[in-house]
Amino acid sequence: MASSVRIVLQEGEALLHGVDSPRLSAELLLAEVVGCSRLSLVVDYSRQLSSAECEQFRQLVSRRATGEPLAYIIGMKEFYGLDFQVTPDVLIPRPETEHIVEEIERLYDKDKPFHYADLGTGSGILAVTVAVLFPKATGVAADISRGALHVASSNAVRHDVANRLDFLLGDFTTRLFDEEVFDLILSNPPYVTEAEYDAASHEVTGFEPVGALVSGVDGLDHVRAMLGHVLHALKPGGYFLMEIGCDQGREVEKILTDQFPGFEPVVVKRDIAGLDRVLFARKK
Repeated sequence: MASSVRIVLQEGEALLHGVDSPRLSAELLLAEVVGCSRLSLVVDYSRQLSSAECEQFRQLVSRRATGEPLAYIIGMKEFYGLDFQVTPDVLIPRPETEHIVEEIERLYDKDKPFHYADLGTGSGILAVTVAVLFPKATGVAADISRGALHVASSNAVRHDVANRLDFLLGDFTTRLFDEEVFDLILSNPPYVTEAEYDAASHEVTGFEPVGALVSGVDGLDHVRAMLGHVLHALKPGGYFLMEIGCDQGREVEKILTDQFPGFEPVVVKRDIAGLDRVLFARKK
């Protein structure tokens, strides 16, 4: 049965009382069904919806009520002002990762040519965003998941940078590259501890790929395994930028300084909340 936007949103909000931000979820799902922006939807509460639209909305609300993240239902998520396709094969982009892009913008001029690698590319947010921002840069996006690489390559096509990116199926904790070929290596590796994962919300543990999140008891198994290969693949003077957990800075810095003296300097960058967020290192 047809109904107005106001009534349908009220019904959706009531059904979503058990999830975060039920009203926002309902509005975004209805905007997806109608094919308009959330703003244009909410300024016209009297708009009449068809029976088909109401039914489609209820189906999406039912999925959201189970805890399924909005990004997977809608199939898109914004990152650094760009829209990215996301599927359950990849992590949902998070704003913390944007700090890596900000650091790259401090390192390079927009017209600077450089060659980079994105290890554990997932949906390709880092590899694609860097290619969009730096039109003379070329990159390699690597991931162990075929599904993730498919999503990343689709996002490269979406943003018209596929001709400057190569996609490599492989485990970045092994040696993927035989020579010093990169000016810059970036990564958002798994860094969640087993205890943190056990305590995480159902929206994370029930839907996002655990292999892209968890890295052992202290969250640093992938970091320890990858650093030697990163050092090997960087050109002398090349940069390494990696997202880390909010309290992992001291331990990650110690691992690099004690075990990988080829990196100097090694600096932990903090986010606007003062939390550890990005490891910055340079190959001697």
